[in-house]
Amino acid sequence: MVKSSINRNSPRGNRIASHVQTLVSEILRDKYIDDDILSSVSIVGADAHGGLAFVRLFYDTGMDTGVVQKKLDDATRAIRFELAARMNQKYVPEIRFKYDDTAKRAARIEELLKNI
Repeated sequence: MVKSSINRNSPRGNRIASHVQTLVSEILRDKYIDDDILSSVSIVGADAHGGLAFVRLFYDTGMDTGVVQKKLDDATRAIRFELAARMNQKYVPEIRFKYDDTAKRAARIEELLKNI
């Protein structure tokens, strides 16, 4: 029997990832409203990994992604602390932010299709 190398989330993993996505979006909206960089971030997806040990949060922004990623990396500890206060569970997963360029790729593909 060949084991698939695709890592699929369990239903619980999907629920946790979705819950973390919602809470982190609320945290960014509530706690960082005065921060021009972090207030420009939209959390567009989440994926749980490592037996729910960490959640990767995908974001989109209209700003320079290098600057935004640095700011998110610097704020991750404070965001996770606030996340722990809002979550109703014993263990809070580590969180990591990753830029999601799906919208830019879709726009580029659409532009290429128009030119055909």
